[in-house]
Amino acid sequence: MKMQIKTHQRSKQSGPSKVTQHGTNRRGGGLPNARPHFEPAESREDQEVGVIKAYAAQSAISPVGPFAIRRREVGVRDVQIEILYCGVCHSDLHMARNEWHQTVYPCVPGHEIVGRVVAVGRDVKQFKAGELAAVGCMVDSCRTCPSCRAGLEQYCERGPVLTYNSGDTHLGGVTYGGYSKAIVVDEAFALRVSEKLNLAAVAPLLCAGITTYSPLRQWKVGPGQKVGIVGLGGLGHMAVKFARSFGAHVVLFTTSPGKEADAMRLGAHEVVVSTNPPDMNKHLNSFDFILDAVSANHDINSYLSLLKVDGTLTLVGLPEKPLGVAAFNLVGQRRRFAGSNIGGIAETQEMLDYCADHGIVSDVELIKIEQVNEAYEKMLKGQVKYRFVIDMASL
Repeated sequence: MKMQIKTHQRSKQSGPSKVTQHGTNRRGGGLPNARPHFEPAESREDQEVGVIKAYAAQSAISPVGPFAIRRREVGVRDVQIEILYCGVCHSDLHMARNEWHQTVYPCVPGHEIVGRVVAVGRDVKQFKAGELAAVGCMVDSCRTCPSCRAGLEQYCERGPVLTYNSGDTHLGGVTYGGYSKAIVVDEAFALRVSEKLNLAAVAPLLCAGITTYSPLRQWKVGPGQKVGIVGLGGLGHMAVKFARSFGAHVVLFTTSPGKEADAMRLGAHEVVVSTNPPDMNKHLNSFDFILDAVSANHDINSYLSLLKVDGTLTLVGLPEKPLGVAAFNLVGQRRRFAGSNIGGIAETQEMLDYCADHGIVSDVELIKIEQVNEAYEKMLKGQVKYRFVIDMASL
């Protein structure tokens, strides 16, 4: 799929750095207060580990604005990444405005991170300075529970350590996300990125991409199947691309008649306006699988009735209010109503590799960091095609 991007910027900047590892943090033992020394190919005043520039929400009603944060020292298994691009997820807005009633302030959002490695710990095996790397929604987990051992860190029974607004096991307080100059992460939660793809358009793959890729793979979507995608937003547009790439017959459901041309360009075979009952009724009892990517409150029963016997509807959107499910919609045709949450680290790497091999990226609009509050408002109005990405050079 070709990416549509409104503002062209760098995709392969920031050359390699020389790294000398002098010590480690408390997690890895060694010299507890020593810092790695690196000599970047270009001079960047904020590249030292320690206090760096970021953007944070200070309260539920304040705009996201400049803030200084501290990053931990690079430990023996850590990777330090200079952040080049960070996607703007709807979860960022929810969290910044405390719409899920769990935000700890100050909150630095951002979990769609792509950058370049500038320092590595002495025991790091998978990354070298100068290479591209990415960070998604998680930066750690217990690693010992059945879910973690199965490569499903997102379902860690003790709760994964999220990239932001989660308990920081190194510095205390909460974790800070990608609206910042750099991040330090255990290599087990860093991901490799291909040089073949536009980096700005790769960033949303770390959340929107894996959130849709994982359930499509879990329910074995492929040739000969009829698959519905509900909603053509940041998640939905990636679901259309993946489902088409996997060989399914793809039907896009939308409340916006004006999105038909875009949906077809992205890979949909058919487009159905969900507010038109006759058009919906044409598809009764016909779908093998439906992926619902809508976070607004909506009638889930209208989509459940479209599933054939043993068909599955999987929810990846997060509506604010509980959805009312009619029991007969499930029982009558042995249908399944399921949910899915991002993907594990191994599956996320699989997804990134698949995208590199098939030329799949997100459709993005590149913005500067000072435009993020405006981007939030546009996102609420559906005025983005289909993901805002921050050029972190603007910070």
